[in-house]
Amino acid sequence: MGFFKDAYDLFCITTVAKLLGRLYYYDPQNPLKPGKLPNGINNMVTGVALFGTLSGQLVFGWLGDKLGCKKVYGITLLVMVVCAICSGLSFGSSSGSLIGTLCFFRFWLGFGIGGDYPLSATIISEYANKKTRGPFIAAMFAMQGVGIIFAGLVSMCLSAIFLELYPASSFNVDPIFSTQPEADYLWRIVLMFGALPALLTYYWRMKMPETGRYTAIIEGNAKQTAADMGGVLDIEFQVETDKVSQFKEANKYPLLSQEFYDWHGRHLIGTMTTWFLLDIAFYSQNLTQKDIFPAMGLTKNAPQINAIEEVLDTSRAMFFIAMLGTFPGYWFTFLFIVKLGRFTIQLVGFFMMSFFLLYGLTFFFANFGPNSTTFVLPAELFPTRLRSTYHALSAAAGKAGAMIGAFVVQTYTLDDNVNHIKTALIILAFTNMLGFGFTFLIPETKGRSLEEISGEDGSGRQNETHTVTRRSVSLQGSSRLETH
Repeated sequence: MGFFKDAYDLFCITTVAKLLGRLYYYDPQNPLKPGKLPNGINNMVTGVALFGTLSGQLVFGWLGDKLGCKKVYGITLLVMVVCAICSGLSFGSSSGSLIGTLCFFRFWLGFGIGGDYPLSATIISEYANKKTRGPFIAAMFAMQGVGIIFAGLVSMCLSAIFLELYPASSFNVDPIFSTQPEADYLWRIVLMFGALPALLTYYWRMKMPETGRYTAIIEGNAKQTAADMGGVLDIEFQVETDKVSQFKEANKYPLLSQEFYDWHGRHLIGTMTTWFLLDIAFYSQNLTQKDIFPAMGLTKNAPQINAIEEVLDTSRAMFFIAMLGTFPGYWFTFLFIVKLGRFTIQLVGFFMMSFFLLYGLTFFFANFGPNSTTFVLPAELFPTRLRSTYHALSAAAGKAGAMIGAFVVQTYTLDDNVNHIKTALIILAFTNMLGFGFTFLIPETKGRSLEEISGEDGSGRQNETHTVTRRSVSLQGSSRLETH
């Protein structure tokens, strides 16, 4: 539910951004020209949450490793609930001040969303066993697809209701050029709806115990680990305090040491670059849909329809693209991540995304591909004491790419020039091919425990074929945990 809300909040703004322009940037001296957000303001409205997301990923990722994911997990949810509601209640004495208030709350909304990335990924990876870990993380991330679908569906249903209630404008001009004043309520309700699923999730989040790996390896509390995991799995664990201490001692090398670089330097470069390149394309596609749809003939141009009809048109197109392309991609990853492996899925996804002529299929292969695997891999590659931090760094690199999509690529497509849109798609195809190449820095992780992948069990260094020779240092009960 956390990831459902994350995606809903990030992408619902796409369905109402044009409506904000018609409401607050309307020129009464030119009644036959619908209002439109200036390019810079449009980019801020749709992209400011990404700045917050990047900041939240770094802050909460670090806190997750220092304090434990459980301790800060509820904070992210409360931030998202409050800021989603406040976004819908944005106020101001002028258009500029209202948009400024909206951007302020959406920044902090993104801050909470950012925390959800490393914390959720770490918690789910440390609770799952090596056979179900990939599908579990992929299933959680697939809720992003459900969130995108609901962003289109909620906007579509609400705009249809508003259109039924308020079919004509109060302006004395042709109704197709009109902006119904009641539409001011529409965008607010769409934004505030995101608070509902977060509220429904809070109780269960607070009941969740800290992961056994954190309690054992970082806190060194074998007794609490056995109690927590025994309660979760309904089996009895034997307390092995001496072996927990031995395990903890084996993993104390400094963060910026040569040993860390030998083990994980290449992996960190790989996860950060691939996520960065992926999000340039992924967020460019999703945030610019409203501008690309008219150029492709999927929706009508603004002068042909009134304001609420434009929301209905845009959200309907977004909904069907998500249903037919985006959503199936996530669940194909869930189904095949064990059989094909993360490495193969990411390579195929980047390669197929390069063919932007197949517009709908790029949404499918983004999600049956790197949009899912770039989230899964950082949750598996790094050791327990750094897992949340380095997932956060990888995710933050992705959001840096997303900002390029929101502020550079989107600007290039705002003028509805078909040639500009084609050029942007060609550039995005090139970034996808770079992502294909950088994938070779990342090893396959399927079929191995987290300790084996990260070297926490005392394994020798992974070689170029990604094989590992395990030594005997391990947690008593670790194999039982992975089995269950």
